[in-house]
Amino acid sequence: MTKTLLALVATTAMTTAALADGHALTQFNIGVLGGENAQDRMTANQCLADYTAEALGLDADDVNIFTPADYNGVIQGLLGGTIDMAWLGASAYAAVFLQDPEAVEPVLIKVNLDGSTGYHSIGFARADSGVTSLEDMQGKRFGFGDPNSTSGYLIPSIEIPQSTGATMENGDYFGEVVFTGGHEQTIVAVNSGDVDAGVTWADGQGDWEDGFNSGALRKASDSGIVDMNDLVEIWRSKVIPEGPIVLRTALPDDVKTTMTELVDGLYERDIECAYGVSAGESLGFQPVTHEMYESIVAARQSKNN
Repeated sequence: MTKTLLALVATTAMTTAALADGHALTQFNIGVLGGENAQDRMTANQCLADYTAEALGLDADDVNIFTPADYNGVIQGLLGGTIDMAWLGASAYAAVFLQDPEAVEPVLIKVNLDGSTGYHSIGFARADSGVTSLEDMQGKRFGFGDPNSTSGYLIPSIEIPQSTGATMENGDYFGEVVFTGGHEQTIVAVNSGDVDAGVTWADGQGDWEDGFNSGALRKASDSGIVDMNDLVEIWRSKVIPEGPIVLRTALPDDVKTTMTELVDGLYERDIECAYGVSAGESLGFQPVTHEMYESIVAARQSKNN
């Protein structure tokens, strides 16, 4: 994104965002997936809401951040047209696409510090639990986040059985498979001993002690929810494509262009804001298309059949 264009987005508000039918855009709604408590999600994304109001020429009160309790709340908001933009996980995007391929457009993907655009599902346990691998989890309680989470369930539910040779059904290999409700809830459940191990998402880069460079472990470490020295990694998935920033397809083209440029230039404009929006250290975002997620759509569809 050029400095000239970034300056334009930063300083020039759209007087009116005209819809195709001639009505003015009167509000803009940003959905934030579950995974941590609602207040933290609101705080991390408030700067984006403020920049959105400026860029679209709306009052601050007309840009809303929605933080449903689970992933399905954002999915249904996008499908129903009540949410205009969201950063989805790849599986949540696949869920939207499979129900309505025309509902949203993927526009941007997060870029890691090394320039890559992937992350991992990370299996972890308490360091004092004696659990260091999936083999140690036989007969124990394993925590997963949300059924619509890529790293919190979809990919582990495919790759872990390949390692264990058993299903994810209770008692088949693990004593119990538990849904905690989100990534933060899984981290808290493992740390408190409510489950013996769990999975969450991380870029897998940087230091374990920091919770890696970005992801749920980094956010939990930053907020003091957990001391990473109390945890140990026990499993890691193959690389998963980062989920997309999506925009509701029915939005006016000028609004979609403005919002794509705004998020694309966020790292350059306000690195602290970009840190909160992208869940840790990153190089911001870059363009992405549906083709990046075809394998995830296929995986999601296979689980639905």
